[in-house]
Amino acid sequence: MRHWPENQIKIVMIRHGETASNKEQRYLGKTDEPLSEEGIKVLQEAKDAGVYPEIDYLFSSPMKRCLETAKILYPDKEPIIIPDWEEMNFGIFEGKNYIDLQKDERYQAWIDSNGTLPFPEGESREDFDNRCKQGFQRMISYLMNLLKQVKDSKLTIGLIVHGGTIMSLLSRYHGGEYFNYQVPNGNGYICSLKGSLKKPEIAEIKKLWENKL
Repeated sequence: MRHWPENQIKIVMIRHGETASNKEQRYLGKTDEPLSEEGIKVLQEAKDAGVYPEIDYLFSSPMKRCLETAKILYPDKEPIIIPDWEEMNFGIFEGKNYIDLQKDERYQAWIDSNGTLPFPEGESREDFDNRCKQGFQRMISYLMNLLKQVKDSKLTIGLIVHGGTIMSLLSRYHGGEYFNYQVPNGNGYICSLKGSLKKPEIAEIKKLWENKL
């Protein structure tokens, strides 16, 4: 099987722009919240500054905040939707922030577990990681079919996803701790896809904004 290094596939992972809940540092998972006016402005300014590379194909979470980000950054690209890349289900923590939860024993237990306990009435990180993996495999299968149809195997693909999705994919396919890959809204990573279909790897990662701003 042909390996990815021969194909020279670059991945641009971008966390969606800021929403009102993001601004207030609230847990925003299944709520389909749009971007805020400030979030739209910051994305447009970063785009005008040349932060976001040109891409050949675009993949996205189906949630409104990601699709709106995709339309701002890459208006000429029709996003390929990956349903598995919806944000984590935060259960009863949804819509709340640290101030709201600081006296909740269940929240303290989750903090003490380094985020490995399931969210009460929500999702576990293991389940979330597994569906992020399924989405990544879905994307790779699409790329494999695409490469059979194109002569140039040098591709740059964009991913408009959630902070949790980025942390899950990079910790699984690049290595390191889950929370090491936190990025602000609108920021993300440029990296390379290596390995093979059965054992994909993400390599050569660097942050978007450290390159241009």
